[in-house]
Amino acid sequence: MKHAPDEILSEVRADVWLWAARMYKTRSLAKQAMEGGKVDVNGAGCKPSKALHVGDRLRLTRGEERLELEILALGEQRGPASVAQTLYRETEASRLAREQARESRRLSGAGLSRPATRPNKQQRRELRRLKDFP
Repeated sequence: MKHAPDEILSEVRADVWLWAARMYKTRSLAKQAMEGGKVDVNGAGCKPSKALHVGDRLRLTRGEERLELEILALGEQRGPASVAQTLYRETEASRLAREQARESRRLSGAGLSRPATRPNKQQRRELRRLKDFP
């Protein structure tokens, strides 16, 4: 449903808005996230065809990221990231929680523990045996 450029929108489909706001790369990825229960609107689940309005609150999960957003403007066209960022505002609590999670992943090494030294000849043989195990 295309609108004239100067027409002010009163509502937009959820999958279109998430795509236009650059939360997901394609509309189909936004649709899959909604069908998978990764997007909530005003505390309730959401279908791709749900109409979003200015002032609605979204909670979405992308991988390990959890975002809480307030819709400031509606848009149907995907544009530059600088324009997309004007469509929403992330809550302060969400931003702080994301930064803390990022910092804890950085400090933990993201689950990678590296050996202190390179493996010797015997250890390399053991590794090869483990990798070749059918």
